[in-house]
Amino acid sequence: MLNDTKDRLQVAERIVGVRLESPLVGAANLLKAQEGRASKAFAMRELPFRDLVNVRGELGDPAFVAAFASVVGCPPPSTPNTVARGDQYDVLWLGPDEWLVRSLAPVQTGMLEAKLVAVLGEAYAAAVDVGSGYTVVEIEGTRARDVLSRGCPLDLHPRMFQPGQCAQSVYFKASIVLIPTGDDRFEIVVRRSFGDYFCRIMVDAAASVAP
Repeated sequence: MLNDTKDRLQVAERIVGVRLESPLVGAANLLKAQEGRASKAFAMRELPFRDLVNVRGELGDPAFVAAFASVVGCPPPSTPNTVARGDQYDVLWLGPDEWLVRSLAPVQTGMLEAKLVAVLGEAYAAAVDVGSGYTVVEIEGTRARDVLSRGCPLDLHPRMFQPGQCAQSVYFKASIVLIPTGDDRFEIVVRRSFGDYFCRIMVDAAASVAP
């Protein structure tokens, strides 16, 4: 396992200079046009190339929690649908033993998975890089909640869903993880395979909601 981890780190270090392609490359022109129409009511942009690692483990195992925190900068949250935050990463609660760790800056080197695997050792835990299969979209504006509510069944009222929380849901037919980051700002983790559909359906919803 240790040699495998070293190999992963070396490979990750070698690919840092490789040109990465956005998962939303197929919707690039649509996004660019929407950005040109951005207003205080609604704006949307991609936050590409984040390290995204799915982690499974047991909160009752002090060794797992300590190892996790040594890399991520904070322990995994135990309260359902909440977010913990370190200096370089935040951690989204997905289930009692499952979390999504995200880099706060666009890096996507693949090194986060290798670092976690190295410290988890023989613990009953797993860390899997999913960064190539997802991307993050940010929306903001006074009508952002209205645009979301067109296709998301969650109660998005500010009293019910606010910064510090997260939730798995859908936007029309696209599965998402939704994270409020401000009064009128959200980050949305969406699968790469739904990227083009997600952008087009959200732009269409915004056209009918936001002035």
